[in-house]
Amino acid sequence: MPSTNTTNTGSSSSSSSSTSVNSALSSTMTQADFLKLMTAQLQAQDPTNPVDNSQFVSQMAQFSQLSSTQQLDTDLQTLSSNVSSAMQTSQVLSSSNLVGREVMVPSSSATYDGSDAVKGAVNVTATGSVTVQVLDSSGNVVRNIDMGTQSAGLQQFSWDGTDDNGNAVASGTYTLKAATGSASLDTYVAGSVTGVGYGGSTLGTYLQVAGVGGVSLSQVAQIL
Repeated sequence: MPSTNTTNTGSSSSSSSSTSVNSALSSTMTQADFLKLMTAQLQAQDPTNPVDNSQFVSQMAQFSQLSSTQQLDTDLQTLSSNVSSAMQTSQVLSSSNLVGREVMVPSSSATYDGSDAVKGAVNVTATGSVTVQVLDSSGNVVRNIDMGTQSAGLQQFSWDGTDDNGNAVASGTYTLKAATGSASLDTYVAGSVTGVGYGGSTLGTYLQVAGVGGVSLSQVAQIL
């Protein structure tokens, strides 16, 4: 009877340990966790009724599979990081060709240098009459530009630095507002690219545009 009780207890312990291993395998675990479970199972088994060889081999195979899966995951993460880094470097290098070129980028303000005309654009959402207003730092409208009827798309305009009376205005930064009827429209300005950089995973590759500042490469609407 004592022998029988010992055997049942051992079988129960072995079965319980095996169940714990299988349950643990179904969730995330490390190799160290797996080894701890196997060690605990071997220590808890009944010497007169050890773990079946086929069961032990199966568990070792699961351990090997776990190890291979974790290594594969590590290798894939490394590969992904290397590919991402290479693509970022390639994009920055290719974007360096834009240095010295003019690009059209989103901006609600324009910098007038006192001599060169300001080139801009309006993102027209539907065919209609479009007007652009140029405002000074005090919010006063110094120039109204009637673009006439424009079709949908990015439509360009130019401001020569004069007010509605034809008088030259002072150099500085001016606000741009565009509308068709009562609907406001997005404005863009042209500027020369003076540099290229990488602003991390959030910003990505960016261009330094004269009169505007840093602009994400993805925001460039036109290369002039």
